Amino acid sequence: MTQEVELDGLVRERIRGLRLARGWSLDALAARCYLSPSTLSRIETGHRRIALDQLVPIARALGTTLDQLVESVDDDDVVIRPQRDEASGVTTWLLTREGAPHGVTVAKMRIAAPTRPVGRAELGVHPGRDWFTVLSGTARLQLGERTILVEAGDAAEFSTMVPHAVGAHDGPVEILVILDHDGERVHLHPAAHR
Repeated sequence: MTQEVELDGLVRERIRGLRLARGWSLDALAARCYLSPSTLSRIETGHRRIALDQLVPIARALGTTLDQLVESVDDDDVVIRPQRDEASGVTTWLLTREGAPHGVTVAKMRIAAPTRPVGRAELGVHPGRDWFTVLSGTARLQLGERTILVEAGDAAEFSTMVPHAVGAHDGPVEILVILDHDGERVHLHPAAHR
């Protein structure tokens, strides 16, 4: 029973928080979800039981899903303790869970030794876009025939349909990457990709 009461309170807080984040009054949200402002007020304050047939239009009006609105909170899901994965001079720490929402993977990578420019045949291509920021050191980004040095504090975003590779320049480099599904498969699981 306690979990139900906690989740009920959390859903009410989310409704109110999302409404206020959009700068909407009770009247504005009520008009968007076809409820009366008094009904919406009683839902937010806990003076009215929340019915499923009310949550669906409220979620839709707030630009979220029913699943996100009623998702329970578990403190175990907050902290990610990444495991090191070392291969070919690159250490990777996954910073998102497997099957993370939104189809993106975030990882920290440390490329230990400076890497030589690679030949065109060694550059990778896959659908999508890659993004990374350099935490320390200097990264060497090869995009087709171009070599671009990306220094600490800078970021790079590029189409991955251009043949590309990222390496270290003049010493180790640490980068934070955001990869879509194809980028994760190619950059973090290269053996499985071949």
